[in-house]
Amino acid sequence: MADTTSKSYFWKGFRDGTPFIFVAIPFGTLFGVFSTEAGLNVVQTLAFSATVFAGAAQFTALQLLQDNTPTAIVLASALAVNLRVAMYSASLTPYLGAAPLWQRACAAYLTVDQTYACSIMRFEKEPDMTIPQRMVYFFGTATPLTPLWLLATYLGAVLGTQIPESWALDFALPITFLAMIGPMMRTLAHVIAALVAIVVALLTVAVPFNLGLLIAGTAGMIAGAQAELFLERRKS
Repeated sequence: MADTTSKSYFWKGFRDGTPFIFVAIPFGTLFGVFSTEAGLNVVQTLAFSATVFAGAAQFTALQLLQDNTPTAIVLASALAVNLRVAMYSASLTPYLGAAPLWQRACAAYLTVDQTYACSIMRFEKEPDMTIPQRMVYFFGTATPLTPLWLLATYLGAVLGTQIPESWALDFALPITFLAMIGPMMRTLAHVIAALVAIVVALLTVAVPFNLGLLIAGTAGMIAGAQAELFLERRKS
């Protein structure tokens, strides 16, 4: 019965993760195109996607490299963009922290916006899921995304500038984040964090080397944390 239930949760995760392929494919293709335009070959582009496996951080680093930004700033900016993954991991730890080390290592590699968004909503909706059920669900969400992300990156790198601009692949980036962020605005603290980050990002758009992104992200996290503390104090 347990095996059957685990398989059921895997396919639930697979189904929940599948809609994101419609943004992962153009997103990955666009990264492949941009990488070749920036001077990377196909192997380097695939290695970039396979090792980093974080689309937003990859785009950030690539853009800064094209602008001849100092390496330290490139690394700091990419790290800042990926700091949200550390928060994702902390959020998932109560649900997956008791899993075997090798499973947690694999989950850490596969923790991206889409797998986190699907998983945290499922885990909160069904708190009685066992650790194995949660793990197979998580891996289920990643299964349709991971190979298609790499395949799309490869196609973008191979096709390069042959892809017409009329396809407007760059729509995938904002649409992806809007689709994920919208359902997660569940508390006032979430909304405050998002609004503060947006306002600060707009105010710091002229800061060199895209450092406004670091400032906005930090401001949003601080505002969200302070709002949550304030709301908890009011409840108590």
